[in-house]
Order: sequence, then C-alpha cells, then structure tokens
Amino acid sequence: MNREVLYQPYSIHFETLDVFPDKESRKNFFELVFILSGTGQHCINKHSFSYSANHMFLLTPQDCSQFWIDTTTRFFFLKFSDIYLKDSSISKDNIQRLEFIMENANHKPGCILKNQSDKTLIRPIVEALIREAVNRDVYHSDITAQLVNTLIVVVARNIAKYLPQKIDETSESRIISILNYIQSHIYEPELIRTESISKAFGFSENYLGKYFKKHSGETLQSYINNYKTTLIEHRLKHSDRRITEIADELGFTDESHLNKFFKSQRGKSPKAFRLEFAQS
Repeated sequence: MNREVLYQPYSIHFETLDVFPDKESRKNFFELVFILSGTGQHCINKHSFSYSANHMFLLTPQDCSQFWIDTTTRFFFLKFSDIYLKDSSISKDNIQRLEFIMENANHKPGCILKNQSDKTLIRPIVEALIREAVNRDVYHSDITAQLVNTLIVVVARNIAKYLPQKIDETSESRIISILNYIQSHIYEPELIRTESISKAFGFSENYLGKYFKKHSGETLQSYINNYKTTLIEHRLKHSDRRITEIADELGFTDESHLNKFFKSQRGKSPKAFRLEFAQS
C-alpha cells in the first residue's frame, strides 16, 4: 500500500473531475473536501452519502474514503498535518480548535456543515483561497494563512455545536453554550468545576447535573473526562510532547496524576498508548 505524506503544515488543491482516482493509500494528514459543483456519492468507512454543491467532508488518516462521480464535479481539497500544530504562527486558540476537529468529528457519512448560515460563509472562503492560489499576488501567503484559519474555526463551530451525539439543531441554546464553555476552558481546571459552571450559567449545582444529563445523554463529569482524554490522546498520537508537558498543559498536578487519570479512562498508561499507536 502506498503512503501519502504531507511535509508542510497545509496544502491546497482543486480540480474538476469526471472520474475520481481509485487508489488505496495510507496518509499522515487530515483533509477537508469541499464540493464546488457536481453530484455523486461519497463513501466513508463503508457508509455512503449523496453529495452536491456546498457539501464539505472531513477525512482523517484512519478513514477509508472514496467518491463516485455522477456529474462532473469541481473539488477543493485542504490537507493539513500535525505539523500545523507545531507552527508557531498558529494561535493557541486555533490549535485547540483544530485538535477538536481532528478528534471529535463524527466520521459518519454526510456533510459536516450543520449550521445553515455557515454554508453560505464557507463557499466565499474557499473561492478566495482558490483565487489566492491562482493569482499569487503580493502577500498571498499571509492572506491564505488567515483564510485557512478562518475555515478551520467555522468547521470547528459546526462540529462543536453538535456534540455529544444527542445534541442537534433542536437542542436548547443553553446546553450548546455549556458545551462551548467547557471546550473553551478545558485547559483551566478551576473554571470547569461544577461550582464554576453553575455560577457562569445561573444554575444550582444539583440542577446543572440533572440538566446536563437530560440534554446531552451523559453526565457532566463524564463529558469533561472524555473530552480531556481525547485531547491527551491527540497529543500522544500527533506530537512529541513529553508526558510532563501534557500534564502541565491540561492542569494535572503532575505526570503521576495524568497517568492515573488516563489509565482509568483507557486501561493503559499514556506511554503504552503512544507506543501502540506508533507501532500501528
């Protein structure tokens, strides 16, 4: 099996196709695919979805994906790798949003743009990226980087609004706000304690727990623990940060504290998890 490797933080590619290349390969990058025009079927992990203009898909290195084209299709591809996370020009907020995309996207068939107003926002960004790539005018690199970051933020918003699985467009705005609050403050342990969240949203601590479970399908602490575990896993898989650095960033008292937490969540130590991933 071939291996596709992306050596820069991100790359942009666009083309018009009547037949999508049929090739099986492993890759070290993530990919956003936007449909500018055309129709067909997108198959991801053995599930199919009919695509048309303005649909966007997120593909991870683990996904098995293929497009079957019914009518001539204009594709836009944005590939980005873990190098993106190490680029010092990327703000901390955008790094965290990107991590959220990489690890929390629901990899089932279908367009990842759930927020209707964002569907009209994404297309002009994509078209602007294409123009910059074609014209390569003065400062095009700087403008492209800003547009890529904006694209990532918008996609992250769409994913964040509909997690956990029970959350959808009919959910109360307050549960969505609580989820966004937790995601924004996950690196600040004192701000995601029940007392702090209750105070921020005007709930009693007892009512907050019941409200969160009713509207999200899981307990508040379970959600926080699962989200924090996901971030730890991402660092173990996609960075060379030491365990002590990860512990410090995510608010653990020390490496031993993180080890105990992670083992209770995943049944193995962070070191063992990282080793297994590297060997796979």
